[in-house]
Amino acid sequence: MRVSPILSFCLMVPVCGGWLLLASPGSAAAEEGASWQSCVAEAMAPDARVTACSAVIDGKTETGKRLAAAYCNRGHGLTEQRELDRALADLDEAVRLDPAYPCAYSNRGRVYAFKRDLDRAIKDYDEAIRLDPAFALAYNNRGDAWLGKGDPKRAMADFDAAIRSDPDLAIAYGNRGYLYYRMHDFSHAIQDYSHQIKLKPDVLAYINRGNAFRDSDQLDRAIDDFTEVITLAPTDARGWRNRGVIRLFKGDDKGGLADYDKALQFDPADAYSWNNRGMAKKRLGDKKGAIADFRKALALQPNLRSARESLQALGKKL
Repeated sequence: MRVSPILSFCLMVPVCGGWLLLASPGSAAAEEGASWQSCVAEAMAPDARVTACSAVIDGKTETGKRLAAAYCNRGHGLTEQRELDRALADLDEAVRLDPAYPCAYSNRGRVYAFKRDLDRAIKDYDEAIRLDPAFALAYNNRGDAWLGKGDPKRAMADFDAAIRSDPDLAIAYGNRGYLYYRMHDFSHAIQDYSHQIKLKPDVLAYINRGNAFRDSDQLDRAIDDFTEVITLAPTDARGWRNRGVIRLFKGDDKGGLADYDKALQFDPADAYSWNNRGMAKKRLGDKKGAIADFRKALALQPNLRSARESLQALGKKL
């Protein structure tokens, strides 16, 4: 019996961070101020950054490049909070205060990208790159925009340029790996995801590489990656269901059933997990449990063909 594909391949959605650029030093008192330090600190949480940069802006003690940096960084924090209109207003002000500030253009381009105004996003990334031809993150972000416009050739060129400019920019490898994956060049995708993991291991990188291993029939290596996802994020259903579907492909019905039990514990709204667990139960002789799972899958997604056919094969009416 064929197992339905998993609902989401969880491919890397290209995400680009803001460029938190420190402005030139001012007075010693301002440099030592807690609000200023929090406003420009790279590791600051978005809400804390917005609060700190607001204090700098409202204090009316900064001008020029330092004030532009405060607006740029608050715009970054607001973008992370998805308050896009407020972020755009701040980044417009940063550009007005310092028209030669590449960070502001790159961050504003990111806001436009979130708004799906990709032409404006690309225009801002162009300007950031013109001002700083080695600005790796701007190349990466522009590549994301080109991909969104359906131009993979330009996207690949920009991801390549980002990596040349900064060989340690993990997200650029992830984005290029995603593009290779879309091209069904799984070997190069795996290479890029592996480099990303070496630089900055995270859940999505392992999911993406696991998918590439799966689709290139390296199922044991895919299981290893999804097991790593489970270790890193045990309450994330994606690791469980991605590993579960491979276990079912390999005939490990008990292992697959156990994984889908976990997946449904953490994401009970996934119709494919109900369907696939029904498949495992059917193979293991639990007809009643299989019927219940197929019915649940259809309640969530009435056009799920595999669940409909499985119920019919078990002699049940829809």
